[in-house]
Amino acid sequence: MGLSHQLHPSAAIGTVHLKVKSLQTSLSFYTEVIGFQVLRHEGAIAELTTDGTHVLLILEESEQFHSLMSRNVSGLYHFAILVPDRKSLGLSLRNLAKHNIPIGQGDHLVSEALYLSDPDGNGIEIYADRPRETWQRDEQGEYIMTTDPVDIDGLLTVSADAHWQGLPPATVIGHVHFHVGDLRIAKQFYTDTLGFDVVAHYGGEALFISAGGYHHHIGLNTWAGKGAPAAPKNAVGLRYFTITLPNTNELDDVVSRISEAGIPFERQNHMVSFEDPFGIGIKLVVNDIN
Repeated sequence: MGLSHQLHPSAAIGTVHLKVKSLQTSLSFYTEVIGFQVLRHEGAIAELTTDGTHVLLILEESEQFHSLMSRNVSGLYHFAILVPDRKSLGLSLRNLAKHNIPIGQGDHLVSEALYLSDPDGNGIEIYADRPRETWQRDEQGEYIMTTDPVDIDGLLTVSADAHWQGLPPATVIGHVHFHVGDLRIAKQFYTDTLGFDVVAHYGGEALFISAGGYHHHIGLNTWAGKGAPAAPKNAVGLRYFTITLPNTNELDDVVSRISEAGIPFERQNHMVSFEDPFGIGIKLVVNDIN
């Protein structure tokens, strides 16, 4: 794959747009339990932030949205909130415990992560990265990641003298992870067309990809079943996520590949909307912080 087919190293995940059944319920959860702030709230849509400027999460309510009884469709597995340090992760852990939220956890060597679900069953990861210089690669050049128990006592100790004030301003959406129906098709789309690099495999059932050498911006798995169909449009879950690019030249490069691949898209100035092969909505946006 030539360099022209690689995403710019500063490409990242920007915003996640979720469909929820009750905006009031979700707003309480995402502000009090997770720690976002409301930036804008108009009608059935609310935009959430951590720094008072950038929208990280959009919540959209409709009485037509319904929960899925089983997880046998493509779509959101979880979206991952990246906090700046272990102390922040420890504070999140303390706040989740205070609200009696059941959590899962995993030390992935490159990061430490807490897992939970929102009131609609949307998966959330809150995590802190270990220093990049400690990340290790195997002989194939792929990152070595695992799922070990998190040092919960260490997180509680490092945050013992700090006070919970919500998510820190430097918080971002670190990655998104999806159920897909076919890993080969997913790999072709996300690497050949969009330009992400493969950074890790997890058996034959999961693939991790990124830009700029990150441990992963997108996870893809077939755990919902091979051939899992697209989620119904009126189901709760992800409407779209955004990939931020540094300038319009980079945007034009990706758009030309999308066009060559015959993928329908809509363009409005510096934003391009389309779907992956599994019905997952994606928007490419030019970053406003140059």
